[in-house]
Amino acid sequence: MDASTSLQSDKTQKFKSLSPFRLMRGVICLAVFLSTAFMFLVYFAPIVTLSLRLISLHYCRKATSIVFGFWLALWPFLFEVINGTKVFFYGDDVPANERVLLIANHRTEVDWMYLWDFALRKGSLGCIKYILKSSLMKLPLFGWGFHSLEFIPVERKWEVDEPVIYRRLSTFKNPRDPLWLAVFPEGTDFTEAKCKKSQAYAAEVGLPVLKNVLLPKARGFCACLRTLRGSLDAVYDVTIAYKPQCPTFTDNVFGLGPSEVHIHVQRIPVGEVPASDEGASAWLMDKFKLKDHLLSYFTANGCFPESRIEEELSAFKCSMNFILVVSLTAIFSYLTFYSFWFKVYVALSCIYLASVTYLRVQPEQGLSFLVSMLISKKQSTE
Repeated sequence: MDASTSLQSDKTQKFKSLSPFRLMRGVICLAVFLSTAFMFLVYFAPIVTLSLRLISLHYCRKATSIVFGFWLALWPFLFEVINGTKVFFYGDDVPANERVLLIANHRTEVDWMYLWDFALRKGSLGCIKYILKSSLMKLPLFGWGFHSLEFIPVERKWEVDEPVIYRRLSTFKNPRDPLWLAVFPEGTDFTEAKCKKSQAYAAEVGLPVLKNVLLPKARGFCACLRTLRGSLDAVYDVTIAYKPQCPTFTDNVFGLGPSEVHIHVQRIPVGEVPASDEGASAWLMDKFKLKDHLLSYFTANGCFPESRIEEELSAFKCSMNFILVVSLTAIFSYLTFYSFWFKVYVALSCIYLASVTYLRVQPEQGLSFLVSMLISKKQSTE
């Protein structure tokens, strides 16, 4: 895609209006996504994230990535096939099925969802995980899903988050486990007010003054790198931009925008990232200076440099996946409404999911606690 074409299209692109048809379609899409998410979670989560996890953590994660990958694939289907959003890729053509640490800029509240379009093309959709603010774990239903997919919640207070991050990351060291760990080092989405505050701080302490991104916070990135370095293949430096403007969650649901999503990817072998925290912090700052230049280039030219061809999503395959997910949901719904024992199963599953999400407990933690209790009780009676 050349710059002139991109600039020309920029003049005519605009967010679509919320017509009655789009409103009705959006409500239907949201109902389908919520109902399928609920049924997949209550029927599959106790099996793959509890029963299977107690047997083998590796096979639990493999099963989780496969099962919930089917549901996650509904979102790229919505974005690219139903909404007609065009996704353009630039930079390095990365191989499939790598274990990676992914760093991205945070333009809007839905950047993390468009990483699914990238991960789907690389066979890693079901194993992508995020470090996200803990308040999102309180969302009805979605919080259950975030916990089941092993997203890592943080309070944005390092003294509180540090032990949590290290404890959770220590379970991801097995190089056989599929993993795309996505980190947004800015810590929050970009706004003009936040940018001015970040620039003022940068000028005060002698750091680069950035126009299109916020100053990155390096401690979380360094913790991830330090813990997982031996099991990672690479770091993916991802820069995202939108046309005609940054979308919100409701824009995606109702098909109002964006018209285009542009994703620039640089693959860095993990051995090329400095090992020390000081070196890794400086390296991260250099990458965000590059992101700032890339986004300035995008503003001026309507595209990133180094464009490349990436396979488009197959409408047929996406439709077949949609039919599979909806069909399974219909079967689960029938069983729930017409069988007493399946009602009991669903009720117990809801209690389990609500409890472990609220308490932030992973099943093996509960099992180890139970075993230690039994051992101590046995020793006390002897």
